[in-house]
Amino acid sequence: MKKILYLTDLYYKAKGRNYCEEDLFITEKLKDRFDIVLCHPRNSESFEKDVDLIVFRNTGSVIGFQDVYEQFVARVRTQHLRTFNEFCGKADMCGKQYLLDLTAGGYPVIPTADSLDSIAMLPETDRYVVKPKNGADSIGLAFLTHPQLLDRDFSKGDLLIQPAVNFRYEVSFYFINDQFQYALYAPDKEHRWKLEAYQPSNEDIEFAQGFIRWNAIRHGIQRVDACRTQDGRLLLVELEDLNPYLSILNLDEKTQDRMIGHMIQALDDI
Repeated sequence: MKKILYLTDLYYKAKGRNYCEEDLFITEKLKDRFDIVLCHPRNSESFEKDVDLIVFRNTGSVIGFQDVYEQFVARVRTQHLRTFNEFCGKADMCGKQYLLDLTAGGYPVIPTADSLDSIAMLPETDRYVVKPKNGADSIGLAFLTHPQLLDRDFSKGDLLIQPAVNFRYEVSFYFINDQFQYALYAPDKEHRWKLEAYQPSNEDIEFAQGFIRWNAIRHGIQRVDACRTQDGRLLLVELEDLNPYLSILNLDEKTQDRMIGHMIQALDDI
């Protein structure tokens, strides 16, 4: 039986999300197929060589243990530890530089800049969103008017600037490896984590799969977060490729079972 070290933080407080319940639900489903032990990343090093696979799940923002996280990733690469997700992603596991890269590449993403000199490339707007390049969970996020924006110091290159999009709703697409699993959306944009089932069109799925192909992770779970604009387009908000919250308890039982079955298969295949 494969031994799995499942990394999580059962006490992490996240607005609108219950990390503890989600990971206890998932590990309860996995325990009949794998020998599984739960651990916080801060305490994982002494166990890493004694398991067959490390699953990096709901640890919360790694900003809270940045040094520990960087040391863990270094061990993964130098000691060739097997992980799920594998640590080759170009999106949130590396910070948010990818939003600039995707903007420059012409992808359907909220236009993103990182200096006052480059804001002319952004659509005209009354408000801007400013957030740290290494941010997560809305940490450090601020909404600014144009005069307020001009008063901010962007010389360090550690902040991102985006137009504040007046979107209709946010929608998330969930993938295991490169296979679409389900979609959820927040019909009330004031309540991001009040999610309901969403039936995506083929065009919606192709939109999300474009970012999955771009990121080229072979083994792992990813969540493509997007917003639906007033003119009906989808724009990428975030590509979560490190430890995406799955909102699995929001799913009906059939979808839960299918998701867990595909996760078990993906873990078996590594």
